[in-house]
Amino acid sequence: MSVVIPACNAAATIAATLASLRSEAEIIGEILLVDDASIDGTATIAREAAAQLSLPLRVLSAKCRDAGGARNLAMAEAVYSWVYLIDADDLHLRGGLRALLRKAREQPEADMIVGAYRRRVNGQDRQIKMPNGYQAACLANASAYVKGDIRSVAVGSVLASRTLIGETRFPIGMAYDEDTLFWARLMSKASLAMVSQPVMVYEVSPVRSDDRFALNPVRRFLDWRRELRTLTDCNIPLSALKAREGLVALKIARVHYARGDLGTAARFLAVAAAAPKRRSEAWRCLRYRFKLAARRRLSAPPIKLEGAL
Repeated sequence: MSVVIPACNAAATIAATLASLRSEAEIIGEILLVDDASIDGTATIAREAAAQLSLPLRVLSAKCRDAGGARNLAMAEAVYSWVYLIDADDLHLRGGLRALLRKAREQPEADMIVGAYRRRVNGQDRQIKMPNGYQAACLANASAYVKGDIRSVAVGSVLASRTLIGETRFPIGMAYDEDTLFWARLMSKASLAMVSQPVMVYEVSPVRSDDRFALNPVRRFLDWRRELRTLTDCNIPLSALKAREGLVALKIARVHYARGDLGTAARFLAVAAAAPKRRSEAWRCLRYRFKLAARRRLSAPPIKLEGAL
């Protein structure tokens, strides 16, 4: 098995990530860590930790400055039949890789194994995300995933065959959601199997996540939407892609509303309102429209009455 880890200035977390893989050392053929222009000694710390843990680490130096690009570089170097990706600030759970491989042996036709994962927000354990809702039909899975009907996929919860991955790569230059586009492409041609056992801990920082939507929101959204629309070449329906646009636009609207940029919030809320959506998203759009209108009324300057004392 090849393990892929992109790492940019991950000195504070990479040793713990590698230590979490120690219990699976016997089934790991290589760990490809991409040191992506780090300036904090990430590579040195990773090498020292791997030596102490007896892990087969190989460090690839890169200047991608992009998690997707770093993953792509490592996937091109991977030599084993199965590829497992995990980020440099996440943790693998003991026995997770063995559970994924065991499912692959039980269902030899499967080339993408999706496991459950534990979500951790600001260091506090939250819910376990279960891989529910998958069907036998590839495009049905890809479409449902893009629309948000299937949410239980995270980098670190999936084992994919190198044959399935083939030339499929992460889009580069995306501020967000590049993993969704990658998994959707794989799902469009994959035979899926599920593992209910949590296989990793997915670390979430809400502030960092929201920051991705705050900087240059229009340009970043248009760049992302252009890449999203390329999924039509693997026969994912345009209606599903438009639904995804609405979901992401609603996230952006929420962030800008919370940070007081009501004009940008209204602009993205209009995009979300025009997109195909489930009832829950329609209700959120309506609720934010009322909240925006109320805040604008409260923040409007008072009307001066001519001739008033």
